[in-house]
Amino acid sequence: MEIFDSKLLKDLKLPGANSKKGENGQITIIGGSELFHGAPLLALTAASRFVDMVYFSSPEKSVGEIANSIKSKLFSFIWVPWNEVDSYIEKSDAVLIGPGLMRYRSEKSTEEERIACDETCRESSRVTEKFLKKFPEKKWVIDGGALQILEKEWIPEGAILTPNSKEYKGLFGEIDPSVAAKEYKCVIVDKRPVTKVCSPSRCIEIPGGNAGLTKGGTGDVQAGLTVALLAKNDPFLAGSTASYLVKKAADSLFDKVGTAYNADDLSLEIAKVFHQE
Repeated sequence: MEIFDSKLLKDLKLPGANSKKGENGQITIIGGSELFHGAPLLALTAASRFVDMVYFSSPEKSVGEIANSIKSKLFSFIWVPWNEVDSYIEKSDAVLIGPGLMRYRSEKSTEEERIACDETCRESSRVTEKFLKKFPEKKWVIDGGALQILEKEWIPEGAILTPNSKEYKGLFGEIDPSVAAKEYKCVIVDKRPVTKVCSPSRCIEIPGGNAGLTKGGTGDVQAGLTVALLAKNDPFLAGSTASYLVKKAADSLFDKVGTAYNADDLSLEIAKVFHQE
């Protein structure tokens, strides 16, 4: 199995000295819910350091109120009304869907309840299916709640999927990521202690990281970084380098504070370790 080499970072397309506003990536992030309003905000915080423009929208109205209040502290995104999101997807280079979308409205205690799809589940499903089918030519990152309700036939060719182990099993069962990536013509970032990133033609392993990455929000940070890199790079390079940088940042934080860091710390650290590479 091929192991990730940091030299691959040199293949990333980065802003040129004479580039103009808008030439270095525009992305849209779709996510958030009444319960998980912070997830897409973590994603956009990470993404905004690597692209020129981040558009953010949510089907949950309360998320918009939170987003507008946060703009007093974080200015690097544009809140998009839900009824206008299509036009922003059209002009974006890449789109992230899923961080903070809800699979259930409340915690489910039985297997029957976990299998059943309630109204919240159905709404997340409608949103995900609508956009993936309406804009199949877009460069997609599918994460979080969108992964949990995803039907495999909705996966656009070339999309990046970023499942944790539970999400992967729910979607693909015991199939190896190399097989799933080839069958569904996508890139799979199988997040494990040793992450495996597979495209239809190639797989790579990314070691590193530590137990601090089990904390809530770190996956949202990785999804945001992934869609930012995807804006101007191919899916396999974007998925693998994003995973490498997240693990590298986590290890840098571990050297300083052990596992006593959170997703906000991780988002800040990524930019630092990227500059040092």
